[in-house]
Amino acid sequence: MTSTAPLRRSLGTSDAVFIGLGSMIGAGVFAAFSPAAQAAGAGLLVGLVIAAIVAACNALASAQLAAAYPVSGGAYVYGREQLGEWWGFVAGWSFVVGKTASCAAMALTFAAYAAPEGWQKPVAIAAVVGLAAVNYRGVTRTARLARIIVVLVLASLAVAVAASTAAGIHSPAGSISSSLFAAGPYGILQSAGLLFFAFAGYARIATMGEEVRNPSRTIPRAIIIALAIAIVVYAVVGATLLATLGPVSLAESRAPLRDAATAGGWLWAAPVVTVGAALAALGALLALIAGVGRTSLAMAREADLPGWLSAVHPRSRVPHRAEVAVAALIVLLVLTVDLRGAIGFSSFGVLLYYFVTNAAALRQTTESRRFPRPLFVLGAVGCLVLAATLPLTAIIGGVVVLGLGLLYRTARIIVSRSTS
Repeated sequence: MTSTAPLRRSLGTSDAVFIGLGSMIGAGVFAAFSPAAQAAGAGLLVGLVIAAIVAACNALASAQLAAAYPVSGGAYVYGREQLGEWWGFVAGWSFVVGKTASCAAMALTFAAYAAPEGWQKPVAIAAVVGLAAVNYRGVTRTARLARIIVVLVLASLAVAVAASTAAGIHSPAGSISSSLFAAGPYGILQSAGLLFFAFAGYARIATMGEEVRNPSRTIPRAIIIALAIAIVVYAVVGATLLATLGPVSLAESRAPLRDAATAGGWLWAAPVVTVGAALAALGALLALIAGVGRTSLAMAREADLPGWLSAVHPRSRVPHRAEVAVAALIVLLVLTVDLRGAIGFSSFGVLLYYFVTNAAALRQTTESRRFPRPLFVLGAVGCLVLAATLPLTAIIGGVVVLGLGLLYRTARIIVSRSTS
């Protein structure tokens, strides 16, 4: 039994904040700093500032648009309403494809910490199925689990920072500041593009615009609060990792927070950080499945994806078919694809998604505008620049997948016109 009714508005501001934090405080803290250090060394701190500025512009654009369009779909809806159907499709397709890859990466990240060798893929699949089942039962359960995960992850990060501080300073502030720009503009911008991956969770708040109470007030507040908390956390963790490990060791480390935590002899901190990393991956995966499912719902409602995905469960009031389809695709990717390069690929898709968001915010009328237009110009340009400086394989893969999506929509339109 299915329904095409609206989703249930059951989330408050704190629920939305924790869902956003559950999306952001995950892969970024435990995975993104090492590749960023490979790209820019100590310059990753500059990259972090750039990523935070672009993310803030994008967040304000999302907040302004979400207040005007409090429905599921995020930038897919904003692009359609402000720029036209094709721009909306570009945003929605980029989000669904990029974040589905991120889901698989998060499942594998969880398994890498939680499962012994040889059992990682089965455990990753079990995590996907289990969290999809949580989402299937209703968004309030998603919010409750996200709240628990975020609190535990922040506690593990606090232990890691305290243990790293006890290890002493490997790289004094003077040596770090003197090498901030040694990697040059390209290396710094590439680190910013990779670190941007860590900030993208606030999109999950906007995609759930049909499920929050008083969305015109709740969504902007939740986005700004969640992003502000994430920026502070990333700044503290990034500076601590650089000071404790140094740029070279940070770039070479596969588990930098765990390495930094044990550097001072706090061996008991290693399992705490490991559990925190596993929970962070689960929290990100939980919110990602919810966000991709709801964007798929919005696209299916407009026939940009198969119409059967637009069904809403009559009891739990979630897009159950879309979420089951997303979970099945994630399982397929876990089984068949090496996703170690998923951060770059996902960043390309998400940056394109936010380019459309900023462009849509620029087109809004004065009555709907809450923030100055130059912020959205800066956000749009920043998205394009960071996307262009990502690793070449990520750019090529992103362009190819975007092209396939555009071909799909073109073929669908041709078939629809010929049959009518």
